[in-house]
Amino acid sequence: MAPVKILIIDDHPAMCHGLAQLIGNEGDLEVCGQAGDREAALSAIRRNPPDFVILDIALKEPSQSGLDLIPEIHAHAGDIPILIYSMHDEFIYAARALRTGARGYLMKQAPVREIIQAIRRILDEGIYVSDAMARRLLMAQVGSGGEQQGCTTPEACLSEREFEVFRLIGRGLQPREIAQQLCLSVKTVETHRMNIRKKLALRDASNLTRFAVDWVHQKE
Repeated sequence: MAPVKILIIDDHPAMCHGLAQLIGNEGDLEVCGQAGDREAALSAIRRNPPDFVILDIALKEPSQSGLDLIPEIHAHAGDIPILIYSMHDEFIYAARALRTGARGYLMKQAPVREIIQAIRRILDEGIYVSDAMARRLLMAQVGSGGEQQGCTTPEACLSEREFEVFRLIGRGLQPREIAQQLCLSVKTVETHRMNIRKKLALRDASNLTRFAVDWVHQKE
């Protein structure tokens, strides 16, 4: 049986090199490409389609997250499994990553060998998150009866699209730039901004910008 071909998308060359060495020690797994940004990733997928993708949230482009890339990967490579491998807090991003189409989430703070376990779990069973995250997801599912409660943070309050807009505001993008990035109209972006302000109880646009910048600085 041919080895599972794995594409690593991470903007730190040393991290890519270390992962490639680790995966290369597994007889049934092989790294078929490495990329640090969106264009390089999509080019690698077209050149040598992978069977599995390891994807960091942080990419070279400040305005784009690895989460933004998940639908594009699926559009180019079909519904292949994607494992998010990131320094960002799983309690903030794992649920969103899974909803966006990833099959697993592993923090880089975990023991390095755990990535092999995560790859194999996804290939065998379909999903991988830490035990702590699995408990949180389960409690969120059964504890509120489907009702959203205690909505006080962006990750809890906002829809997927609103959260994307919020993150880009925090990265310093203006409405026209956000519209271009997300393929939306400026009017739609402004509507999202207004809804975000209402949900987060922020008085005006300047308060929204300050809050978003502070959030991105702390979380990303």
